[in-house]
Amino acid sequence: MTDASFEMDRIYGWQTGLYDATRAYYLLGRDRLIEGLAPTSGGRVLEIGCGTGRNLLKAIRRWPEARFFGIDISRVMLTKARRSILAAGAIDQVSIAHADATCFDPVAIFGAANFQRIYFSYTLSMIPEWIQALDHAAQMLPAGGALFVADFGDQSGLPNWFRRILRVWLSLFHVTPRDDFEPVLRALAKARGLDCEFVPLYRGYAFLAALRRPV
Repeated sequence: MTDASFEMDRIYGWQTGLYDATRAYYLLGRDRLIEGLAPTSGGRVLEIGCGTGRNLLKAIRRWPEARFFGIDISRVMLTKARRSILAAGAIDQVSIAHADATCFDPVAIFGAANFQRIYFSYTLSMIPEWIQALDHAAQMLPAGGALFVADFGDQSGLPNWFRRILRVWLSLFHVTPRDDFEPVLRALAKARGLDCEFVPLYRGYAFLAALRRPV
């Protein structure tokens, strides 16, 4: 985890003050994901790759009766998140920790083995072992739980020139859209006994997906 943590800090250390303002224009579908969480009162909600805490704070405001948790591999981002959470007066509503999405122990970190809602918001495209991270999260779902994903799609409905420019630009931030997101999600859902929904957005620019464990 040390190498990955150092790399994320190197890439995003100088951006923390600008991150949320700039990402609002192209990380599409995040607020729709938060709107769809719908946890029950007291339900545990975990964000994997919580970054600056932007999504957690919006989710707390939308679903104030839930309990929120977040992990990130970047200590720099977590420092920003803690400041934002403190400034928002939400310190008693959310717990965040430094951890690797592929192998963290939720009991050791948060004292909880499962979460009613788990979500990845534009983080799987940054995790080299993204399938491992996704599968690790899926194992933390109880009966009736759901795992949500918002991320870059394959851009299949957009002009090729736009797709090429977008991907070159994203690569500067170690972001790699996965063209096989949908088949991998469906295969994992089948292997883990989950139901899968996959919704392309904006001509494939992005997508929203949900993996749900039947009651």
